[in-house]
Amino acid sequence: MILKPLIDYPGAAMELLLDALLPRRCVCCEQTIAHESGLCGSCWQKMRFLEKPWCQRLGTPFSHDVGEDALSPRALTSPPDFDRLRAVSFYSGPARDLVLGLKFGRRRDLAQPMGRWMARAGSEVLPDSLLVPVPLHWTRIWQRRFNQAAELARAISSIAGAEYAPTYLTRTQRTRQQVGLLAKERKRNVRRAFKVPENAQPAIVGRHVVLIDDVYTTGSTVSACTKVLKAAGARSVDVLTFAVADLTNHEDVGYSDW
Repeated sequence: MILKPLIDYPGAAMELLLDALLPRRCVCCEQTIAHESGLCGSCWQKMRFLEKPWCQRLGTPFSHDVGEDALSPRALTSPPDFDRLRAVSFYSGPARDLVLGLKFGRRRDLAQPMGRWMARAGSEVLPDSLLVPVPLHWTRIWQRRFNQAAELARAISSIAGAEYAPTYLTRTQRTRQQVGLLAKERKRNVRRAFKVPENAQPAIVGRHVVLIDDVYTTGSTVSACTKVLKAAGARSVDVLTFAVADLTNHEDVGYSDW
């Protein structure tokens, strides 16, 4: 009698067996957890999730509600080339650990839970979109074995059902690392680094594109990508990242967006 429900529901039985043999663990600190969120209670509390009310363009939160379409001072004084930015969390604590683990720790298994959070954070921009990951130069891919932005885009596509287009934007130059560069130097570094291949241009014309990357710092890279995509005929370009640097706190992000 005890086994009958498990026989009737083999999927549930397998899940119980796997939980017993391979208990769920926090994707950040490896502590055992009893739920499917991916984070333990301690890491969850340390995540600086971005929530409304926020700037309509940059997706950074306001301290109080100032209206649905309100723009932050940064968005007003220095409007981005892209249309909207959405992200899961500020780039600190567990969010920073996850980004670095995926990129430098080669933990490709992190792409799925990170992509799940990104799909939720980007629910406003994902409908009827074309997912284009920020590309790496082929030499970087050879070194790292994968492009973390492409892994995230693939995960988001499987969750949200958006079209995944990893070859519609290419990186033609191996640029310097952005860490340590001033804002003007960052822009100059990636100015002519990206290209839409000729065979991809017809598929981009008139489309709503969502650029996927792991972290947004000064925006130089995604701005360069946006200009190329809009020049190729994209109707609009939004940006969806896992984390965004809290530049208001003048944090040393210690990150290289190759």
